[in-house]
Amino acid sequence: MVDVAPDDPALVRDVAPLVRLLRPRLDAEGFAAFAAEAQAQGLVFTAAYDGAGRCLAVAGHRVLATSRGRLLFVDDLVTADAARSTGVGARLFEELRERARRHGCVRIELDSGTANHGAHRFYHARRMAVTALHFGLEI
Repeated sequence: MVDVAPDDPALVRDVAPLVRLLRPRLDAEGFAAFAAEAQAQGLVFTAAYDGAGRCLAVAGHRVLATSRGRLLFVDDLVTADAARSTGVGARLFEELRERARRHGCVRIELDSGTANHGAHRFYHARRMAVTALHFGLEI
């Protein structure tokens, strides 16, 4: 697992295409703007590569201090279509779990779209529970 720095060419080459799979309305320029602002706010992109140097999965995550305790919040977790069900997503999730422990987090939290049933199965298999509803209002 590799953390991709803001100035690393892998951010555009490897991370952006995978994040854009999950967020198709985010064009290249939008991703660059988002990544710059979010990384300045503490977002870390961790990428999983295979032996040939292909990026197979990416997680965008950050440690947050909340009234519920310190948590590792996962903004995005996405695996390349060709790498799904190969275990790379599970290994990336375990890396996030270990980082949460090292940072003194009491839990990992993330949001998942209500229609993303494949992701829900993945999270449930990792013993994650649905603990809240996330509400939104478009402005």
